[in-house]
Order: sequence, then C-alpha cells, then structure tokens
Amino acid sequence: MREGRRRREAIARVDRSRSYSLREACALVKEASFARFDETVDVAVRLGVNPKHADQLVRGAVVLPHGVGKTNRVLVFAKGDKAREATEAGADHVGAEDLVAKVTEGWLEFDTVIATPDMMGQVGRLGRILGPRGLMPNPKVGTVTFEVGKAVREAKAGKVEFRSEKTGGIVHAPVGKRSFAADALADNVRTLLEALVKARPAAAKGRYVRGIVLSATMGPGIKVDPASCGVEV
Repeated sequence: MREGRRRREAIARVDRSRSYSLREACALVKEASFARFDETVDVAVRLGVNPKHADQLVRGAVVLPHGVGKTNRVLVFAKGDKAREATEAGADHVGAEDLVAKVTEGWLEFDTVIATPDMMGQVGRLGRILGPRGLMPNPKVGTVTFEVGKAVREAKAGKVEFRSEKTGGIVHAPVGKRSFAADALADNVRTLLEALVKARPAAAKGRYVRGIVLSATMGPGIKVDPASCGVEV
C-alpha cells in the first residue's frame, strides 16, 4: 500500500539513525504528526527484564501531572457510604449487584473500574469480560481499595496504569495529546519513567531502561536518549 504524501513528509522529518533528547522528541512528535484529529501521544519503553519470570513483571500506576487529555469514565463497585463517597468524588457510574449484572450483559461504557475489597467476590465473576480489556480492578494499581474517593479523583486527574508485555518486556502508555505543549509532554514522560524506575524488580539485572520511543497515533516513532530524561535509568 502506498503511503500518503502527508505521511511521507512526516516520516522525512525524523532521523531514524539518531536518538533525540526528550525535549527535542516531544517537539518533533508534534511537528511530525499529520492526522486531522488531536492524536494521542504514546511512549514505548523497553526494559531490561525477562517477562518469562513472574518476579520480573513490572506493573503499577501513576498520576501524570498534565493528565492524558481525555475524559476518563470511572465505574465504581461499592455499597453504602463508599458508594456515596465515590459519587461525591465524581465517579460516572456507581453501584453493586446491579452494575455487575449490567456489565455481564455486555455494557462497557467506562474506561476505569474501581472496586472496594468487599465487592471483589462479585466483581471477580467479570474477569473474562474485564480482564482482556485491561479493566479488572487490582490492588497493585490502587483500583481495589476502600479509599474510593481518592482512587476516583486520581483516575479523573489522569492516572495511567502500566504493565510490561509478556514478550519483550516493553511498557506502552499514553502521555498526552498532540495539542499538549512539548514541555507538558516531557513532564508526563519523566513522571512515567520515575514510576517505572521505582517499580524495578529486584531480580532485574544490568541496564534497566534500554530504549524509549515516542510516537503519535498516526506518526512515526522517534527514539529518545534515556540519558536526556533527567531520571536515574
């Protein structure tokens, strides 16, 4: 399939033989973006872990300082006072057995799922629906908690969950939109990298952050020099 002129021009802007500083890459990802919509900017980080070993799985969550540029629809499974707390914090959907039944029937109009621990017996039945979509609540990323108000506010503020892939040990995460200022994108990338470094498994040996690539939804990948990110990688 032939590439369009706009895409060819975007690719030509990027020197694939070099690694850019984080600031340069964030400016370039905006310049090399050509779609007619506000593209999402993603980062892919290759980590020095062996994903075949469970003790080298990297997983966590972090609130990005500038958010990700989209409205996060939050569903909370909770009862009583915790349900009221979730509603007051701004959750879009709050319920218990009624919401479990609704999701079972195929309703999926939400982006983040939070549950109190006492609801997990019922929410666990939704594993086949929520799991493959990366929506299953998990205490490791703070989505199984009695502090539902805090969890909802963080989700609304731009909390991003991350997990290393089973092949290659790569972490993919959104870090904003093309319309963001380059400095805002850079702040978000640094914050994500700091979270990844904190989540480094004790079993991981050698260099930990081995490669970083920044890209917009339709744009070319831009290699980033890890040493330029201001984070101990």
